Amino acid sequence: MDRRVVEQKLESLRYCVQRVAQRCPETPGELQQDADTQDILALNLSRAVQQCVDIGAHLLASLELPPPNTMGETFDRLAEAGIIEEPLALGLKKAVGFRNIAVHNYERIDWNIVHSICARHLDDFRLFARIVSSRLTD
Repeated sequence: MDRRVVEQKLESLRYCVQRVAQRCPETPGELQQDADTQDILALNLSRAVQQCVDIGAHLLASLELPPPNTMGETFDRLAEAGIIEEPLALGLKKAVGFRNIAVHNYERIDWNIVHSICARHLDDFRLFARIVSSRLTD
């Protein structure tokens, strides 16, 4: 595992989560009305998911485990390896689902769901970053 690459990806992940936290409006209705904020949140959430997948792939490779077949499977494999807990794996797999909609079907995004992710689920990304960071210092 290239420690420097993982550290850079962790820094990018932290930046994306910080941007989302800073720009998330108070209500879903406010988000519905603000196209610029929609773009900022969708982009940074998508990037955060991608960083987690990339970091997970690095971790799996360092353990000499076979690569996952899907982005979501990355988190299943990390849970099976005991790196993350099952609830975190499930949350991150759901985030992959959001990312896929944001990247491939942007016009179908449910901004109420995005607001919920921003308001209630950013800690999944933060926890993942903490777990990975602790593995780098071991």
